[in-house]
Amino acid sequence: MYDIIIIGAGIIGSFIAHDLSKKLCNVLVIDKEADVANGATMANSAIVHAGYDPEPGTLKAKLNVRGNRMYPGICESLGEPYVRCSAFVAATSEAESRILDTLAERAGERDIEYRDMDGDSARELEENLSDDVIRVLEFPTTGIIYPWNIAIALMEEAVMNGVDLKLSEEVVDITKEERYKVTTDRGVYEADMVINAAGVYADRIYAMALKGEPDFHIKPRRGEYYVIDEMAKPVVNRVIYPVPGPDGKGVLVVPTIHNNVLIGPNSQPVDDKEAVCNTSEALNDVKARASKTVKNLPFDKVIRTFAGLRPSGDTHDFVIEESKTLAGFVNVACIESPGLASAPAISEYVIDNFVKDAYPDKNASDYVHRKPITFMTGMSDEERNELISKDPDYGRIVCRCCLVSKGEVKEAINRPVGATTVKGVKKRVGPGLGRCQGGFCEPLIVDILAGELGVDRADIRYDSAESVMLIGQTKKGAL
Repeated sequence: MYDIIIIGAGIIGSFIAHDLSKKLCNVLVIDKEADVANGATMANSAIVHAGYDPEPGTLKAKLNVRGNRMYPGICESLGEPYVRCSAFVAATSEAESRILDTLAERAGERDIEYRDMDGDSARELEENLSDDVIRVLEFPTTGIIYPWNIAIALMEEAVMNGVDLKLSEEVVDITKEERYKVTTDRGVYEADMVINAAGVYADRIYAMALKGEPDFHIKPRRGEYYVIDEMAKPVVNRVIYPVPGPDGKGVLVVPTIHNNVLIGPNSQPVDDKEAVCNTSEALNDVKARASKTVKNLPFDKVIRTFAGLRPSGDTHDFVIEESKTLAGFVNVACIESPGLASAPAISEYVIDNFVKDAYPDKNASDYVHRKPITFMTGMSDEERNELISKDPDYGRIVCRCCLVSKGEVKEAINRPVGATTVKGVKKRVGPGLGRCQGGFCEPLIVDILAGELGVDRADIRYDSAESVMLIGQTKKGAL
């Protein structure tokens, strides 16, 4: 029996769970995926946008600006990195320059810091900015994060403070009598309130509860990306945006916290809510469009391509509201860009407007804060040697590309919301993110997972139950 059930463990569900864990209420989070942050939170541009772009009067505009201002303090509290890297919005024609005038006006109205400069001045700061760029607006408050790390950190702290988490459970029915009854493929749970943060499936979850047609619909938009290997000299130091158009912010060139570069995304409507495949046509389009704003892009250094789905709705704005016919059923849906940047403000909005004072706050002194995960690469030699003297596994490197130790992998598995899959380890401490993309370390990660979880190596999955790593024994002793 719960007070509140949250459906969805992406960045939005994780923020709401974390904020509710500070109140005296019983909360359950359910997600069909094998891990926290496996959907849109895992596959996006990882940017905390400044907030100048959304249309005036929208929730997107209001919550993006607020979220941008909240992130630095939240990341500091969680012990997760936040880099305020700045951004250029680059115009290559007089028509695009006129759009910059509109963006500058919005920024001024929203008290967002910006700077206007010509193309030559901008190229002095970003030498790989295209020669075709004639004018840029710089937005210094633009930031970059690793979204899945933030979501996992939030959920860890939520679980440490009493929130229950059920992964690999798909919701198959929702009924309302005196309370809500949420049925999954593994169990039945009851609550007074349901918060629907199910990403691309939010319209289906609402339809399930309504037993009819919802008043919003989600048609995913697929975005495809290149990942460029870490370079001795950065390709860009800031996020480089084109001037936004009808399909969104356009193809970006984005520095990451770990010194890779992301190039993408395009924006293609798709019917399949699981269509995260890459296509050669789309990747060629991304390459061509990125080259409009940035020159000398090292496409010979691509180490990975990937695709993500944005939960784009037919409302052209976020849907954050209580159902008109189902009291206590709150939809947090159609959270496309700038959803990541808005996430902490979305949670704040949900609690202020729908939870209100229904549950008192816990005493701050009773709240348990997480200890950030250990990363050897951020330590001094003295700190590393001290840690290795206590646990020699921190001195055994299992990922050569990212210099990840066996001790870090074991810690990732044994945390409050620990990794149970190869992808889960990759998200938390990085093996497989580097140049070889797991070619060297994945067998070692399988071994460590099996040992720490007490299962056979053949039972370890890359991610979902269907993503089998080992299918049989080839010779005696192999398994």
